[in-house]
Amino acid sequence: MKQSLLSLAALVVLLMPVTLHADQPEAVDLTNSFRAAGLSDIDRLQVYEVGGIVILRGRTDSNLKAEDAGRIATSLGYTRVANLIQLTSAPDDGVILRAAERALARHRSLDGCKLRVDSQHGVVRIAGTVHSELQKQVAIELVKNVDGVRSVQSDLTH
Repeated sequence: MKQSLLSLAALVVLLMPVTLHADQPEAVDLTNSFRAAGLSDIDRLQVYEVGGIVILRGRTDSNLKAEDAGRIATSLGYTRVANLIQLTSAPDDGVILRAAERALARHRSLDGCKLRVDSQHGVVRIAGTVHSELQKQVAIELVKNVDGVRSVQSDLTH
């Protein structure tokens, strides 16, 4: 009896239509329109509208820039704004440079490559020669993951 009830319950669950996510609103990516409206200087900017709420994400070292993001959202007609932009300290280029050089020197797959690194305001430029496209990608990803790096510009050749 217990076995047949379990079988019947399992059959009912299998035959029920799946509507788990039917009520959840879709996220609309508004990042490009907000960049065009003047938020191009916020690092890692992401703007989404979900259920009538505009969610702002990113990083900046200026409180004014973070506040401007909220003002731009309201000027574009959005009334419900969640400003989640993080305030970060200004990048220390010396620390970034040393960390990037250390990460590149420690990675065995880059042995034999001649690399130069420079950092200005968290924008790291990596130049030099590598032996393959894979080494180029590894070097770029290693530098991207260094704390404080806002973006990476590559002048690597192979």
